Amino acid sequence: MSPNVKTAISLQEELFQKVNKLADELHVSRSKLFVMAVQDFIKKKENQNFLSQINDAFNDQPDSEEIKLKTKMRKKQIKNLEREPWQ
Repeated sequence: MSPNVKTAISLQEELFQKVNKLADELHVSRSKLFVMAVQDFIKKKENQNFLSQINDAFNDQPDSEEIKLKTKMRKKQIKNLEREPWQ
């Protein structure tokens, strides 16, 4: 387990009060609430990045060489099928 590091942050009074209220409702310390919030934020960001990578991969369009190869393969498959005896 990694050692804990202390940090100080500045909040507007209204937000600070909301943090205190939520921490009380969840029966956790303010520190734990901030840890939970940051962990959640990081996880969401990682998921967004992963989804972006997946979308980029699926948006990849074939280049001209791939199109030529696909056309040649299709023609060859048609010829092979034409030679097959169909019963």
